[in-house]
Amino acid sequence: MSDRYAVFGNPIGHSKSPRIHAAFAEQTGQAMRYEAIEAPVEDFAGAWQAFVAAGGRGANVTVPFKQEAFALAEVLSPRARLAGAVNTLQVGDDGRLYGDTTDGVGLVRDLQAHASPLAGARVLILGAGGAVRGVIEPLLEAGVGSVVIANRTVARAEALAALFAERGDVRGCGFAEVSGPFELVVNGTSASLAGDLPPLPDDVFADRALAYDMMYAAEPTVFLRWAAERGARTVDGLGMLIEQAAESFLLWRGVRPETAPLREALRREL
Repeated sequence: MSDRYAVFGNPIGHSKSPRIHAAFAEQTGQAMRYEAIEAPVEDFAGAWQAFVAAGGRGANVTVPFKQEAFALAEVLSPRARLAGAVNTLQVGDDGRLYGDTTDGVGLVRDLQAHASPLAGARVLILGAGGAVRGVIEPLLEAGVGSVVIANRTVARAEALAALFAERGDVRGCGFAEVSGPFELVVNGTSASLAGDLPPLPDDVFADRALAYDMMYAAEPTVFLRWAAERGARTVDGLGMLIEQAAESFLLWRGVRPETAPLREALRREL
């Protein structure tokens, strides 16, 4: 009998999570099945409860339900509480619902896989939405020297920075106030997929800096093209997707899958 897992989102047809977790299950010999479920925008809780009633053991949660999953969880991990969002749900042996977020650790693992400067690094993060909130604490834990959050709405960047002010050198500002150079620049907005680019100075990148886009596509995003023209190394978010999935898999099954083979396979499939 296979344990049942899923990813919840709306829309969800594009999700690579079933492909990723099927590969992890095969690699580690785990008896589980994993599907994509498009929950109604207005009733995530109902869709989750129906899933559990049918034997569901755990799930990933993506847009637009991460806050709803946060509210639904009875036990939150410290990193989920800090992120204010949950992307991994698990029904515990005690029957309680556990919520965690693996996005931030997924980003840090992917940065480490690409030999990103982290220890003492000056980091610029573009955007102040939920995706960004979930990665700040893991970056601080990885030992970065400072984090600047730049956003079109300055108040949102400043409010987000204030949540982490006691944990490290974190400040918020508008794009016009950005002053480099930075060893790591992370684009946490979805703007570049639409061909938009935040207004940034040309000297934002330090020597041998890494530009990282949390989005991914078959071709480099406009942000990554802009960064490459200014001498930065560039990485998209496909590896982050795989690494956060591996962390969720570990939480559910107690075994960490190898991610390198899947990185190469998914890149070819793009």
